[in-house]
Amino acid sequence: MEQIEAAIRALPAGERDRLAKDLPKLFPEMDGDAAWERLIHAEGPRLALSRMLDEVEAVAHEDPARFPETMDDEFKRRS
Repeated sequence: MEQIEAAIRALPAGERDRLAKDLPKLFPEMDGDAAWERLIHAEGPRLALSRMLDEVEAVAHEDPARFPETMDDEFKRRS
């Protein structure tokens, strides 16, 4: 591992930038979109996610004011 790190550090800045951009091609598992696709299409139950969503739904049902509706203009202000 240390040899790989040293080799990367020895690259010119432009080559390091190119390597950083190309890493998802070399290691598809590092690509965020690919990771989401795997999660979306995964088979089987997602017990922890289901449990969390059930808890949030129960809280929202008991106290709707805790989760105010988001308006379109809020997204514009955050940009």
